[in-house]
Amino acid sequence: MLRAPALSPGKAMAESKIVVYGAIAANVAIAVTKFVVAGMTGSSAMLSEGIHSAVDSGNGVLLLIGMHLSRRPATADHPFGHGKELYFWSLIVAVLIFGLGGGVSFYEGLLHWREPAAVEDATWNYVVLAAAALFEGTSFGIALREFLRQSGDRPFWSALVGSKDPSTFTVLVEDAAALTGLAIAAAGVYASHALGMPRLDGAASMLIGALLASVAVLLIRESRSLLIGEGIRPETARHVREIALARAAVEEVGTPRSMYVGRDAVLLTMEVQFRRATPVEDVVKAIAQIEHEVRARFPVIRHIYVEASNRGP
Repeated sequence: MLRAPALSPGKAMAESKIVVYGAIAANVAIAVTKFVVAGMTGSSAMLSEGIHSAVDSGNGVLLLIGMHLSRRPATADHPFGHGKELYFWSLIVAVLIFGLGGGVSFYEGLLHWREPAAVEDATWNYVVLAAAALFEGTSFGIALREFLRQSGDRPFWSALVGSKDPSTFTVLVEDAAALTGLAIAAAGVYASHALGMPRLDGAASMLIGALLASVAVLLIRESRSLLIGEGIRPETARHVREIALARAAVEEVGTPRSMYVGRDAVLLTMEVQFRRATPVEDVVKAIAQIEHEVRARFPVIRHIYVEASNRGP
């Protein structure tokens, strides 16, 4: 069921910004350190991780832009506001992760596989990877706390694929991929150094690239669904229909049609058929009751349009 958010939309947006700011701060510091150490040691996996963190830093800025633009008020050209701006910029972020993060990392790993070079000093790699894990873990913890607050009692995976706040789930998925990438990079550096097989460092870089590409595909899928008009879940639509059918004057209710027009705003239309010869004033009263109860139970449904019909004269 679609639950009422624990915070007001304005405060929820502020909480999401904290998640993004935390991710940007962590990624900038980590990216600079990784690039310096990659230059010192010649590690391909470390260079891929640096690219990953740099892309994530830029992605955070793009998410902030999307969050700012999505809060613009409604206009004549956009009567339901600009909430979908956030979905557009989230799609751009996903494409960047796929191309710059996944593509460049895989290409760098492929070059290192074809022309392997031994890692000169693995110690600095481990120090940086440990520090990066600490920063990324902190960012991931902030994002996870906000995500769990938004998801309520829904199962984690269901909440993840059903989330309508890209600013939070994008950071969450990026940080999870970053932590996994750090583990892969550490394994690649260790194996290539301990076994004397530099190609394994390149293989780790290609694996990181494949991981980032997979994450990007997931994010692209979610952003696409929201951009083309994803609606409320079937169980939520069923509850909305039950609210309308509970009115004594209502005989039948059509399937509710809905669409997210922002991270915390839904447009809902519904056809309601009233009993024969129901007085107009009773129809108006029933519609007002339906709209009031739906908004009270599901605050995210902000725009409600009821098409009333009556069989009798």
